[in-house]
Amino acid sequence: MRILVLGAGVVGTTSAWYLRAAGHEVTVVDRQPAPGLETSFANGGQISVSHAEPWANPHVLPRLLKWLGRRDAPLLWHWRPDVRQWLWGLRFLRECLPGRTEANIAAIVGLALYSRQQLQQLRADLGLEYDHLQRGILHIYTDRDELAAAMTAARVMARHGLDREIVDVQACLAIEPALAGAAHLLVGGDYTPSDESGDAHLFTRALAERAAAAGVVFRYATEIERIASRGNRVAGVVVGDSQGPALLTADAYVLALGSYSPLLARPLGIGLPICPAKGYSATLTLADTAAAPSVSITDDERKLVFSRLGNRLRIAGTAEFAGYDLGLDAVRCQALIDRTRQLFPRLEITGEPTYWCGLRPATPSNLPCIGRSRLDNLWLNTGHGTLGWTMACGSAAALADLVGGRRPAPEFPFLRG
Repeated sequence: MRILVLGAGVVGTTSAWYLRAAGHEVTVVDRQPAPGLETSFANGGQISVSHAEPWANPHVLPRLLKWLGRRDAPLLWHWRPDVRQWLWGLRFLRECLPGRTEANIAAIVGLALYSRQQLQQLRADLGLEYDHLQRGILHIYTDRDELAAAMTAARVMARHGLDREIVDVQACLAIEPALAGAAHLLVGGDYTPSDESGDAHLFTRALAERAAAAGVVFRYATEIERIASRGNRVAGVVVGDSQGPALLTADAYVLALGSYSPLLARPLGIGLPICPAKGYSATLTLADTAAAPSVSITDDERKLVFSRLGNRLRIAGTAEFAGYDLGLDAVRCQALIDRTRQLFPRLEITGEPTYWCGLRPATPSNLPCIGRSRLDNLWLNTGHGTLGWTMACGSAAALADLVGGRRPAPEFPFLRG
């Protein structure tokens, strides 16, 4: 078939690759001048199956109360007169029920494990370089109640095939010696040696080059204005570029626009449960790599991740629900640096930090929307929240199977239209 993919982030680009590998004629459209320049550009860098516990879980409710009113809170909710935002919040609270949380963990772990396998195979087949490290991910805890909750989550994940090991403070320091200066803050951790890290933007750019060489057509600097429908099918996509407006047509269409997906889906009568969650990152250039971590770290208390990307250290995380605002909050930016100094007091950098923010497409359950929409020829691959990089290859491979009428390998509640 002729397939039009909307979005050239990590999810859209991987979708294009796997659809092309399945024999389809693929075109990708994106408003940016190159691939991976929005939410995929400067994220946390983790391929983190171990981060499968959704934000919506029974332990988050007391945290939300503690975080209210703090501009530097890990989760910051801006109260706005937006009915959709309030409905999303109510659905989030429903997903905090223990039974729903465990079901969501099972689905996330299944897809994330499959995705990591697909990424590893793709890297081996294509020789992709993107500052990746295969040294695992270490979650650290500074609160004993949080560590106890992590033990419960680890047992749930173990039932679904994830090797998340509870470790004491000394083991944390042995896994990552750069934490020695923060030993007095730690109460323990958990370690997933099979997890990875890497630069999602470099990966997306490298894969887009390979996809273009394989015949995928990329139309950059092209605004996607609306999806036109006729009956129960998409009739085309109205776009605009330097040449003016145009209608692009295909046999099938893939919506992979992250947080912007609901804006195009809503006029079609498709309500996607996606809310933009602004995440922040700071990228530091290391002057001396000796005191910098080489194992990717998740700071559970502050909801931050630390990933080594060559001679850079990426600090990223938090979630700010402020609609589609992309302004940088200086307080939240400074919080990234302050926590970095607490955990790695001997860290030496050169130059100033580079700050960035992106809109992560968050669903209340943390489950992405993958599969056929209510329109026969419109497919969805969106809503991956904080796990877009982790789930990208698996989501794309599964989508290609669904489009081709095959049953995907992972157990996951794929959409069936």
